Amino acid sequence: MEKRKLGTTNLEVYPVTFGGNVFGWTIDEKKSFEILDGFTGAGFNFIDTADVYSRWAPDNEGGESEKIIGNWMKSKGNRKDLVIATKVGSDMGNGKKGLAKKYILQAVEDSLKRLQTDYIDLYQTHFDDESTPIEETLEAYAQLIKEGKVLHIGASNLTADRLKESLDIAAANNLPAYETFQPHYNLYEREIFENGLEPVCLGNNLGVLNYFSLASGFLTGKYRGEADFNKSPRGGDMGKYLDARGLKILAALDNVAEELNSTPATVALSWLINRPSVTAPIVSATSLNQLDSIIKAPDLEITADELHFLTSESAW
Repeated sequence: MEKRKLGTTNLEVYPVTFGGNVFGWTIDEKKSFEILDGFTGAGFNFIDTADVYSRWAPDNEGGESEKIIGNWMKSKGNRKDLVIATKVGSDMGNGKKGLAKKYILQAVEDSLKRLQTDYIDLYQTHFDDESTPIEETLEAYAQLIKEGKVLHIGASNLTADRLKESLDIAAANNLPAYETFQPHYNLYEREIFENGLEPVCLGNNLGVLNYFSLASGFLTGKYRGEADFNKSPRGGDMGKYLDARGLKILAALDNVAEELNSTPATVALSWLINRPSVTAPIVSATSLNQLDSIIKAPDLEITADELHFLTSESAW
């Protein structure tokens, strides 16, 4: 397993990113520590979260994931060994949302406090905010980079046009440019990324950290029908994948997994890792068994023919 350079940054990461949205939601702090120990113990170094994780869970207010990661890093004394990414812009309640400069400068302080660190490796625009000029947002990031609180910036969930506009404005105004992008992308969800965003990412050498890499668990193969929907909190959303194309993709994953003595999850991640635009897919785990399938993906000896087969069978 070799490290990859994250876009044009000086950050080097192993080709899987752990998604921290499960911390403080589907797993508590103790279990989160166990999973983080397993992930980093296997050699990985890249963890992604957001200030809003996991505000949607009952009795949560947001920031739970960052707090857990901060407590874990403090207990391990391993901050310098990690690449930590978080995000800003989502609705934190009480009017706390968006990409205005004043808000970003406050939100980053809250994230730094929760993470118990004095810098964030990669600070990302979580969602677009068309009510705030792009220049204002980038000026906020420029200040944070100058102050050393943020090393690099990235974006998530922008359209291809807005991403390109942001890059153009940064270049024209000598402002920091997004160096990474987070799209919704996996074997099932291909069209939106490949049909517009991917060329922008490749053309500007952006590091791509796609989320929902396993389609919320669908690509693990554990959801084959309605009877399986109660297997996890995300199970209720699986119906949208159980169409003819979804079943065809599962069959292809089963086929390749059997050939390689592997699992559908490992194969689905390996397909992503081998995509020319993808740097380190984001994926979560709530058990060590799930984690095992994840950490095996970079070293899976998958052939070009098998990758082509998966690409063909999942065509949109």
